[in-house]
Amino acid sequence: MYRFTRHILCVATMLLAAHALCPAQQLRKVPMGDFEQWTVRNITESGILGGETKTIYNVAPNDTIDGNNAFYYRNTRWASSNAYAVVAGITKTSCNVTPSQGPSGKCARLETAYASCRVAGLINVNVLVQGTLIWGKMKEPITGISDPYSSMDWGIPFTERPKAIVLDYKASMKNSGTLTKGTTFKTQSFAGFDAAEVTLLLQNRWEDEQGNIHAKRVGTAVYHITQSTSGWVSRLRVPVIYGDASKDPAYKPYMDLLCNTRALQAVNSKGRSKVIHEDGWAAADEKVTHAILIISSGSLGPYVGETGNVLEVDNIMLEY
Repeated sequence: MYRFTRHILCVATMLLAAHALCPAQQLRKVPMGDFEQWTVRNITESGILGGETKTIYNVAPNDTIDGNNAFYYRNTRWASSNAYAVVAGITKTSCNVTPSQGPSGKCARLETAYASCRVAGLINVNVLVQGTLIWGKMKEPITGISDPYSSMDWGIPFTERPKAIVLDYKASMKNSGTLTKGTTFKTQSFAGFDAAEVTLLLQNRWEDEQGNIHAKRVGTAVYHITQSTSGWVSRLRVPVIYGDASKDPAYKPYMDLLCNTRALQAVNSKGRSKVIHEDGWAAADEKVTHAILIISSGSLGPYVGETGNVLEVDNIMLEY
């Protein structure tokens, strides 16, 4: 009996020691990742467009702002494709990221749709916009559409090393086989499919003497949503691949380094927008300095997608 009791105590001691060495995984809520807080902005468009007051939204502390003013990013890390633009003296808005009813409270609804500019009842400009949330800032007012990535400051300072990004989502994907490219006065249709995306990139970022921004990719978590869901999917887990993701069995071409797939930009220490050059893959244990998070109803880049695709997201968390 004594030996049996001692054996049980030894086993219990080893289990406790193992638990101490391998603590339980933790889920931490991302600030405002429950989408319960939104700043409502009421902006009046130019008289030549009808002079209506339009509402756009920012994921930020609850507030209402009246007036044609650039958004001041305070107490939020979230920006979106919602736009306040002044192009050639004409004020225009675009809003395809909105609050909606989620599984518990509010969620964020992202839709791929046209932002049309009508003058005298005619459509002069028809731009296809994907509903997109990012960590970073939108530089307002937008003054042109020739280089859309330059209008956003992509990424935030970040030093953590999460194991995965976790979220709830609901998707309505058209899968019609027809894509549209809508830029200014041209609209083209061609065969293909679009996917919604969840992307978290962890970087070690620095500047050279000329202020150019360089980075090594430390961590990669990318998930493409191609099918509609029958309802809400709870706790989708997208693992972070540390080091050279191209050597991982789960690697896909859309996980490639920036500039190979996208020319995202950030504001350097001199206040100038520069392309983020990912010069290569970092070692798995490299220090993390910045994170880029992208959640979007499309994944094909500016002005290309499938109209009517909708992605709703809620309860964004990081697993450690």
